[in-house]
Amino acid sequence: MPRYIAAIDQGTTGTRCMLFDHSGQPVAFHYKEHEQIFPQPGWVEHDPLEIWHAVQEVVHGALGKAGVRPGEIAALGITNQRETTVVWNRRTGRPYYNAIVWQCTRTQPLCQDLINRGLEARFRERTGLVIATYFSGPKIRWLLDHVPGLREDAERGEALFGTIDTWLIWNLTGAHVTDVTNASRTMLMNLRALDWDEELLEILGIPRAMLPEIRPSSAVYGMTSPDLLGASVPVCGDLGDQQAALVGQTCFAPGEAKNTYGTGSFLLMNTGAQPVPSPSGLLTTVAYSLGQGQCTYALEGSIAVTGAAVQWLRDNLGLIQNAAETESIAATVPDAGGAYFVPAFSGLFAPHWDMYARGAILGLTRYITKAHLVRATLEAICYQTREVLEAMEQDSGIALQSLRVDGGASANNLLMQLQADILDKTVIRPRVGETTSLGAAYAAGLAIGFWENLDDLRRNWQIERTFEPTWPEERRAQGYAGWKKAVERAKGWVDR
Repeated sequence: MPRYIAAIDQGTTGTRCMLFDHSGQPVAFHYKEHEQIFPQPGWVEHDPLEIWHAVQEVVHGALGKAGVRPGEIAALGITNQRETTVVWNRRTGRPYYNAIVWQCTRTQPLCQDLINRGLEARFRERTGLVIATYFSGPKIRWLLDHVPGLREDAERGEALFGTIDTWLIWNLTGAHVTDVTNASRTMLMNLRALDWDEELLEILGIPRAMLPEIRPSSAVYGMTSPDLLGASVPVCGDLGDQQAALVGQTCFAPGEAKNTYGTGSFLLMNTGAQPVPSPSGLLTTVAYSLGQGQCTYALEGSIAVTGAAVQWLRDNLGLIQNAAETESIAATVPDAGGAYFVPAFSGLFAPHWDMYARGAILGLTRYITKAHLVRATLEAICYQTREVLEAMEQDSGIALQSLRVDGGASANNLLMQLQADILDKTVIRPRVGETTSLGAAYAAGLAIGFWENLDDLRRNWQIERTFEPTWPEERRAQGYAGWKKAVERAKGWVDR
C-alpha cells in the first residue's frame, strides 16, 4: 500500500531526497553534494551526469534509511535550482556541455546587446522578467553559438534543452517536459499564454524543436522504469525551488509571502490569478499551477548571494569552520562596527539588476574583527531582503504583516531576529523547515489524490517559532541608510 510521497530537491550545491507522510512530516532524507565548476571568473558550471547519479543515490539512500520499499511510494515530485541550463542528445542522453548555472555571468555581452537594441520592454512585457544573465534563454543561445554542431542538431530536434527538472524527468520517464514555473524563468515563455513565445525565440535564435512541452506543476508526466527505483512510480510534481517553497509554506492566498534562505534568497508573494507588473525591479512570475487549468502568479525578489556569502567566508577566507558558527561568532559583538558587506559576486539582482556590480566590504577600521565581518554578512542577507520587500509592498499595494521563512539559514536564530529587526515585521519559521521538498511532494500528491485539496495542505502547516522586532526605529533607519550607501559604492564596478 503506497503510504509516502518522495521529493527530489536538486539544488545549486547538492541533491536531497525526502520522504513525507500524509501529515506532511518528513520520514527520512538523504543528501549528496556535487562539484562546483569555475572555468573562468564569473563562470559557473555543473556536471549534469554527476547530478543524475546523485539523484539515484539519494533516492535509494532515503528509502534505505526509512526501511521503505519502493512499492510504498505513491508518487515522486521534483523541485530544482531554476534557470540552470542543460542541453543533451535525444538518442544518446549525453550532455553536449556542462550545465550552465543560474549564477553564471558569461552571457553578459549577449544581454547587453539585447538591452542596447531596445528590447528590454518587450521581454519584460511578454515574460515578466528583466534581461539578465540569470535566465536560461541567453544561456541556450551561448551554447548554440559555442558548441560545435549543436545548432544543427537542435534544428533537427536531436538536441534537447531543459532546466534541471526537465533533465531529471527525461532520465526518469523519457518525457521531455517542464512545468509552468520553470518555463517562466527562461525569458522565453509568454506569461499570459503559458507557451513559448515565437517572437522571443526568433530574437534569441533558439529553435523551438529543442524546447520541452510546458505542463502544469501538478500532473502525471510519466512512470519511472522499474529497474531505476525497484518499482514503477508516477512522476507527477514539478516546481522550481522557490515556487515549491511557496507551496510548502501554503501561501495560497494573495498577499501571503515567504523568503527562502539558500545559496541566494528569494522572496515570493502570491498575487493571485493575474500577473502583477513591477515598476520597482521585481520579477513577475508563475507561482504554481496545481490543476483544473488554473494558474497562480507571484511577485519575486531574487537575491543572488546570501548563503553563498557565508560559504565564501568559510571556503575563501577561512574565517569560519561551518555555517552554523556564524550565529555564535556574530553574537559576540553588539553590531557590525560600522562595516557593511555587499556580496555582489554575480552582480546585483532585485531590485537593482546591475550585472556590472561586484562585491565590496566597506566601513573598515582597525576596530573591525572577524566577528564584525561575520555579523555584517548576516546583516547583508537581511538588508537585501528589506530592499526587496519594500519594492514588493509598493508594487502589490499590500503591506505585509509577517514573513514566512525557510531554507537552511533560517535555522540561525540570530539571523532570523536580525531579519525581524531590520524589516520591522514578524518573522515566522514553520515546524517543517524543508519547505522546498515539501512543496514538490504536495504537487505530486495532489496529482494522484494523496491529498484532496489545498485545505488538506494548510492543516499540515505548523509554526515552530516566531521572531518579533526589537530595534528602535532610529537604529533601524540608520543601519539601512548605511546599507544603501554601501550598495551605491558596489554598483557599476566592472567597465562596460
